[in-house]
Amino acid sequence: MQSRRASRAGASKHADKITKPSVFVDTHAAASNQEAKSLFAFKTDDDVRKVYLAGRGECRRRTPHLLTPFKLVSTFSSIMNNVVGIHIASVVTHVKVSLNVELSHPSSFGLAEFNHRATEAVLGKKSSAIVENRVLGVQTVGFTGAVRLGAELLRHWYNGDAAWQGPVYLSSHYSLAGVFQAAGMPDVRQYRYWDAGRRGVCVDGLLEDLETAPERSVVVLSASAHPTGAELSREHWALIARLMMRRQLFPFMLLPVAGLCHGELERDAWPVQYCQSLGMELLCAQSFSHCFGLYGEHVGHLLCVLRQSSVLLAVRSQTERLINALWAQPPVGGARIVATVLSNPAHRAEWQEGVWHMAARCMLVRERLREKLRLLGTPGCWDHLTQQTGPYCCTGLNVEQVEYLSKRKHVYVLPNGCLNVSAVNSCNLDYVTEALHEALSAEPLS
Repeated sequence: MQSRRASRAGASKHADKITKPSVFVDTHAAASNQEAKSLFAFKTDDDVRKVYLAGRGECRRRTPHLLTPFKLVSTFSSIMNNVVGIHIASVVTHVKVSLNVELSHPSSFGLAEFNHRATEAVLGKKSSAIVENRVLGVQTVGFTGAVRLGAELLRHWYNGDAAWQGPVYLSSHYSLAGVFQAAGMPDVRQYRYWDAGRRGVCVDGLLEDLETAPERSVVVLSASAHPTGAELSREHWALIARLMMRRQLFPFMLLPVAGLCHGELERDAWPVQYCQSLGMELLCAQSFSHCFGLYGEHVGHLLCVLRQSSVLLAVRSQTERLINALWAQPPVGGARIVATVLSNPAHRAEWQEGVWHMAARCMLVRERLREKLRLLGTPGCWDHLTQQTGPYCCTGLNVEQVEYLSKRKHVYVLPNGCLNVSAVNSCNLDYVTEALHEALSAEPLS
């Protein structure tokens, strides 16, 4: 009898555990971002012709493009398929083998040599900020980690306010709003950047938006590789820098794929060097994952240029406190490779040649796309394809045309019409251009 009672009591408790609602019962599913939606649709598409142009490059086997160690072959087919004379992978492999890996934990700031080389690569060895010891370089967990750490630093200490919440101004093509909001900055606004009519930078609109921004706002600017592919000229940067200094706006600059726009890291970083030369304080988030082919290694860096060296130690200590709350120590494998390559003249020269070839390949793809669209008689002018630089491109497609591409042609781009040029190769070039032509020539979907 007692055994039955105990059994019933146990069953009752078990039933209570099952029927009691979870403490997360009111949790709502988070909305997927644009790239995640496109990638999910691509993965669930069974059509063999499918092409994914909304993110990192996909080759004929639908795996991410890697920088290959083959020698230069001058034929178009080899260049279009990334079999260029880069030697980046061979450099990386050699470095991996030759490194004496330390098993001790790195500091919160990561590898000192990596931070030193990354800072020099962006600002230049003769930078006044480096000479005057008013620069802080921090290794981060990838590019997003650099943005998050910079946002946290601003959130806690910008302008001496321990509870600063914005506003932060972003181009509408960035997907970083959530990073700033997660750091406690809910007031994220957009400035105009892309002019759909001219298919270039809307400079007048950008300047007007910054002119009306509240003083001391943070403005996130792409030093190179803007998601639209449209870049600001040096004259534009001069106008923006003067306006920001006059309005006391703070620049937070981005270098997500340094070197892959013009083939030289230093040239891509020119806007950062220019603003620093004017005496502006700034933050700059960098990634070395793409330009070194270290996908998945999360090799990020945050650069903080200060106005006075007297505040460096205080900023450094507060940054360390924030790092300890975020990730404690960053992974050092990829950073050690980058530091070794950048500090070795022979490796660096070989790597630099590879980066140049990658940038040249992107421009070759742009030229081929433009020419094929012209020969097909595709509506509109496509000169902007070769006027832009870097791996990203804004086609100017509207929502209906993007939908036509995915539903009828199984070609996936971002909803705003932007695509990754480096995902186009000799295997899919003809199909992609024909799909674009059909989408631009077709009647709206019913």
